[in-house]
Amino acid sequence: MDELKTQLEERRKMVDEKATKYRTLRDECNDNSKSFTAKRNEMNGEVRELIVQVREQREIREQMNEIVREKKNARQEANKLVREAKDLLNASKGPEAVPVQQEGGRRGRRDRPDTVHSLSRELMRLENEFEMGRHTGKNETKVMKRMKEIAAKIKKMKSTEDSNTDLKEAREKLRVAMEMQESAHEEVTEAAQAAQEAHDLMLQWNKEVDNQREKAESSHRELRKSKKEADKNHRAYIVSLRCLHSIQDMLRAMRGADSGKGQRTNARVEVQDLMGKLMSGETLSTEELMQLQRYD
Repeated sequence: MDELKTQLEERRKMVDEKATKYRTLRDECNDNSKSFTAKRNEMNGEVRELIVQVREQREIREQMNEIVREKKNARQEANKLVREAKDLLNASKGPEAVPVQQEGGRRGRRDRPDTVHSLSRELMRLENEFEMGRHTGKNETKVMKRMKEIAAKIKKMKSTEDSNTDLKEAREKLRVAMEMQESAHEEVTEAAQAAQEAHDLMLQWNKEVDNQREKAESSHRELRKSKKEADKNHRAYIVSLRCLHSIQDMLRAMRGADSGKGQRTNARVEVQDLMGKLMSGETLSTEELMQLQRYD
């Protein structure tokens, strides 16, 4: 009998240690579950905020694209005005200002009419070449003559243009039209850039949404894993408590002591009540859990 009591006491200690281990593991898993739940909820909250940012950037992009379309229409109108102004300017200069087309519809460089700008550019080129010593001998005289002709022609053309009211008005219209054209082009560029920036930012937010959603899903997987582990340890803890109580009941019966029997009976009833609560899923305090293991 003493040997059996010794074996039961050893078993009781072993089961008590296992019950403590399972209870500790279960509590750790429950704590982890709380942590994973908080992290998952935090990530889901960030995902919702990021989705709002994505929608805002998408709306901005669509608004900018609409502005781009409007600005392109305005630029087309400005281009049309420039062409009309150029035609008016050529008409104001007279028939000699209209370029002659070669066969096949192409305009040759030599067929283009002289303008103050083209003549001034040629004069500047010849002056630079002359200063660099590229024209010597008979060619020097020829170049000097050409330079004088160009200068005289420029002077005459400027004088003619200054006295031509229609030509002045045509030049002013062209200047205004070209300014409108340039302004419209800049507005198109700026709107297109803003639309592209909104698009890039939307893609960036989308990528961040995917990253945060993956983190939330990862936390949720860890949460499910932790809960499953907590349930497994809880079941093992319940089994350990049942085994522990069975061993303790056997030891008590073997002692055969009648003293304090009523008190032990009351203690047994209280332990059964605690076990009933535990089995029904109620949460017991640390003191109540320790009481279940101390029961003897």
